[in-house]
Amino acid sequence: MATASRALNGQPDVRPETRERVLRAAEEIAFRPTNGRAGSTDFTIAILTSDSVGRFSIPIMLGAEDALGAGRAAILLCDARGDAIREQHYLQVLVERRVDGVIVVGERTDARPPVAPALPIPVVYAYAPSTDPADASFVPDQTRGAAAAVEHLLSLGRRRIAHIAGPLDFGATVDRVTGMRDALSAAGVAAVGEPLYGGDWSQRWGRHAAAALLSRTPDIDAVFCGNDQIAVGVMDTLRESGRRVPEDVSVVGFDNWDLVAADARPPLTTIDMDLEELGRAAARHLIERIGGQTSGGVQLRPCRLVIRESTAPVLRQVVPE
Repeated sequence: MATASRALNGQPDVRPETRERVLRAAEEIAFRPTNGRAGSTDFTIAILTSDSVGRFSIPIMLGAEDALGAGRAAILLCDARGDAIREQHYLQVLVERRVDGVIVVGERTDARPPVAPALPIPVVYAYAPSTDPADASFVPDQTRGAAAAVEHLLSLGRRRIAHIAGPLDFGATVDRVTGMRDALSAAGVAAVGEPLYGGDWSQRWGRHAAAALLSRTPDIDAVFCGNDQIAVGVMDTLRESGRRVPEDVSVVGFDNWDLVAADARPPLTTIDMDLEELGRAAARHLIERIGGQTSGGVQLRPCRLVIRESTAPVLRQVVPE
């Protein structure tokens, strides 16, 4: 029984001919282990999230499912709703049901404590990193993503670039402000004023902040926004003030939330955190952990610029002869 178990679970201490005989016998009787995999090809993976809306967890889940292979994995989605007690309850149930591994998805990118240091199944963190450096964490490189947004504006000839940020107590806000400053510094361009920090990530804050920005520095020619909702609010205020987007002021958001960005007026240039690819990477690493590999640490995953109609080159002034 022990030999059969090791062969079915892909353990290395089984001779190839023995493993082949066990797998052949299992196939003949249509046997599948209760832990959900045969010959390390079928998995039961749980995604434990606090993102009740699904804005971040669903793309990560789709990417994980792609990496595990269509029809080869069962994905269980558990919503802890930000409740530590509910989270521990789910973990106990998942261990009892002998899932192969867990991907923990945060609702924000701030580091979080490990779910359970002594958990007997492999765990990988996605979107929000674990505070334990021994854990494997996959997070979007928001600093570099913000820099790419500002570099895009600079490439269009924009030089009066302002930033309207999200709440200061979010790590994402700090990362995006840092990326903006890095890009401007590298180009030798000064930011227009200090970033305006908001109480939330809403269109309402974008409208109010844009009004304050225009009253202080009416000669801006670009705004990099903390997220897509803020950017839509900024464009509302710019339009109401008589500024044209993108001719007079170009606007860039962050997140590439299609529901907001693609339907904006005009459609919004933004930064995509590529969460499906992040989910694929996390799932691939989880498979490696299930197979016995134990590398940890934080892996920053690249974001990508999505160009739409809210940005355009600076219009050249035609001087009459």
